[in-house]
Amino acid sequence: MLTEALATLAVSGGTAVVQAAGQDAWDGLRSQLARWFGRGDAQREDEELERLSRTAEALRTAPGEEPEQLRSRYAGIWQNRIEDLLESLEGRDRAEAAEALRSLLAESERAGLDVSAADGGVAAAGDINMQAGPGSVVAAAIRGNVHVGPVPPPDSPPEERPGGPRPQTPAPPQG
Repeated sequence: MLTEALATLAVSGGTAVVQAAGQDAWDGLRSQLARWFGRGDAQREDEELERLSRTAEALRTAPGEEPEQLRSRYAGIWQNRIEDLLESLEGRDRAEAAEALRSLLAESERAGLDVSAADGGVAAAGDINMQAGPGSVVAAAIRGNVHVGPVPPPDSPPEERPGGPRPQTPAPPQG
């Protein structure tokens, strides 16, 4: 059984695969992820390159299926593959593999993966602030960190606002 942090890392890996497929960053992520799965075995690395290529092709050409459903399905497939590999490792090997995966995902993100959503969706590479008025509902599919808390009215004192009061800058010394 994986820790929550490793399960989340697997989700990030699966998501990165479907986001990168067809983008400029695809070749880099594809080769790095195949190397990560191969763990020094050239034949296994080649097999993973082929699997990743088939995934990209399926995402690009699949007829009749909603694009977001297909992306979600393939993200889950790759999440499961990553989880399986991490679960097969123990101790130091697992920690090293997790750190290597974190590094390659961070590098891929820096390489310019575009964040995208299907028609009718919203995707952001940062924060999204959503607020519902009385008697309203705001809903979203969330894939990442979330902070939920009560939102005080705009005229509330600073200590009741999210994050509390803003720190005061000290006055310059008089003299």
